[in-house]
Amino acid sequence: MSGACFVGMDVSQDTVDVAVQPETMFQVTNDERGIAAAIERLQGLTPTLIVLEATGGLEVPLAGALAAAGLPVVVINPRQVRDFARATGQLAKTDRLDAQVLAHFADAIRPPIRPVPDEQTQAFAALVARRRQLIEMLTAEKNRLRLAARPIQQRVQAHITWLEQELETINTDLTTTMRESPVWREKEDVLRSVPGVGPVLTTTLLANLPELGTLTRKEVAALAGVAPFPRDSGTLKGRRAIWGGRAHVRAALYMAALVATRRNPVIRTFYQRLCQAGKAKKRALTACMRKLLTILNAMVKSRTPWRHTMEPACAEA
Repeated sequence: MSGACFVGMDVSQDTVDVAVQPETMFQVTNDERGIAAAIERLQGLTPTLIVLEATGGLEVPLAGALAAAGLPVVVINPRQVRDFARATGQLAKTDRLDAQVLAHFADAIRPPIRPVPDEQTQAFAALVARRRQLIEMLTAEKNRLRLAARPIQQRVQAHITWLEQELETINTDLTTTMRESPVWREKEDVLRSVPGVGPVLTTTLLANLPELGTLTRKEVAALAGVAPFPRDSGTLKGRRAIWGGRAHVRAALYMAALVATRRNPVIRTFYQRLCQAGKAKKRALTACMRKLLTILNAMVKSRTPWRHTMEPACAEA
């Protein structure tokens, strides 16, 4: 096949549908043997770009295998694919059609290739996700306990106790994993040196934003979903708003920025200045999230721990 070659791969529980622009289609089983067969065939095509969509973790083994084989693979947000499909008039949805849409997306959009997280980072991200699930279950069970009938209160309480023990174990595993990796230990020390940054934001950034320290401030803000997008039309100047990005990172940043407006002298001064200028508190806090992330990105890039006097230089990095 001559010229540019764009590939879309739709991953399901049992199979992987592969579309190669313009018309080639084939299917393999979603296991080691099937993935190896797909890689062998794709290596012969020397694709320009391969696009997969995130499917709750099903795509991870395939994306990792493609990257390990030196193939240019990108994992993208499913919402982007659906929006693209609707924009091109493709409303029907099957595995085969989804693969074709992904190949078309690769050709039309050309999303930038980013490094696929290694096996250790993927395992760490799984621990962070499990911790988040435990906290959600704990909150739900504690809410149920207040309203539970007397006969089942004891059972609900027993489940709460088990969840709290499991959460403690997960926290220990996360701490141990971070301390055993020299690279993560260095990053953790840098991040935790910032007033307002605690273990939740640190683990979330290490697991869900491994690109931290390798991107520009605009790129990392967009990736985390804290970059403001304009909404202008003609003479109408709409209100800027954040959109997209990695929701779990954004949620952790929100809580950290909230703490930083009280405990971090730089973020506190910045927040107060915005409020005094008439900015709504919610918009001021969003700006603090972006500023905090910018500072952290610059610090990790330069491997420099927090010093109040160096912050202005960090913020511009």
